[in-house]
Amino acid sequence: MDKAFLTLDDGSIYEGLAIGKKGTVLGEIVFTTNMTGYQEVLTDPSYAGQIVTFTYPMIGNYGVSEGFNESDCKAARGLIIKEFHGLQTEKREGLDKWLTDKNITGISEIDTRSLTQKIRSKGVVPGGISSVEDGDSLLSLVKDSPPIESLNLVHDVSTKKKIVHKGKGPTVALLDLGVKKSIINYLLDEGFNVIQYPYSTSAEDILNDDPHAVVVSPGPGDPKAIGGVLKTVKTLAESKPYLGICLGHQLLALAFGGDTFKLKFGHRGGNHPVRDDATGKAVITTQNHGYSVDPNSLKDTDLYVTHTALNDNTVEGIAHKSFPAMAIQFHPEASPGPLDSLDIFSKFRKMIS
Repeated sequence: MDKAFLTLDDGSIYEGLAIGKKGTVLGEIVFTTNMTGYQEVLTDPSYAGQIVTFTYPMIGNYGVSEGFNESDCKAARGLIIKEFHGLQTEKREGLDKWLTDKNITGISEIDTRSLTQKIRSKGVVPGGISSVEDGDSLLSLVKDSPPIESLNLVHDVSTKKKIVHKGKGPTVALLDLGVKKSIINYLLDEGFNVIQYPYSTSAEDILNDDPHAVVVSPGPGDPKAIGGVLKTVKTLAESKPYLGICLGHQLLALAFGGDTFKLKFGHRGGNHPVRDDATGKAVITTQNHGYSVDPNSLKDTDLYVTHTALNDNTVEGIAHKSFPAMAIQFHPEASPGPLDSLDIFSKFRKMIS
């Protein structure tokens, strides 16, 4: 394997071995605590613009299979791992070739434990990986790169055309901000007919199709970077039963007068406990977000908190006092992760009934 460098904008330079596509990639350095599911993580559109550090030390040991991709778009820009394993069988492709085919640049032989501790201490940081630049040259590129907060990453991962996923039940309008295939599959399993729309579709155009309900999907980046969607979200939530997931949760808060803020190092992984505030029941959830709803900003709105993160008491769910609108910050579809909160989809189905 060729030599590669990882550089952070604080001047830290790490030397490792190149994996995946050769070249240079820049992005926000984040970490995930998932022990498995690296393929699902790297194809999750919510990781667009980011370079993912895997805290679990051994990655690649069961290969990849195309059936587990969560999207067909360019999601994570890169990955950082400790120990690379290139298992390849007749039924499973090796991770290195798959990364190359997906244009994902990576680096191995990095002390991911110390890197994760740095991110937890100082927060997520801009950085870069390169197998063609030296550490100092890469640092200059990192410092000149635009902040992720300024980028409309949703534009890159949303569908470009309306897509109908035929089901046998009521129709759900899915506003695609970077949806995972698993969400569509679970909606179909719940008996919905799903119409997937580009994120820029107006509420008028969606409502003209007369859906029974609306789902606003997860997606990447700062919710305030796509402020133009807020009018659409508000109109949809006032018109039809509404389910927001992750970014769709944050947009519901903003649309009705709430606010969001950036977390120090985000919630990313499959081991995040969440409490249902109405029942007191706790579930383990999969999460992938760097922004959160400010609970204090909801006091003068018609929204209230329904779920709370048990690790840091941040908001994990909200609902509207008058309209049948609910939203969750976590991922009920998991992929990868626990399926403790799959009942969200059945609750949404009952809301429509």
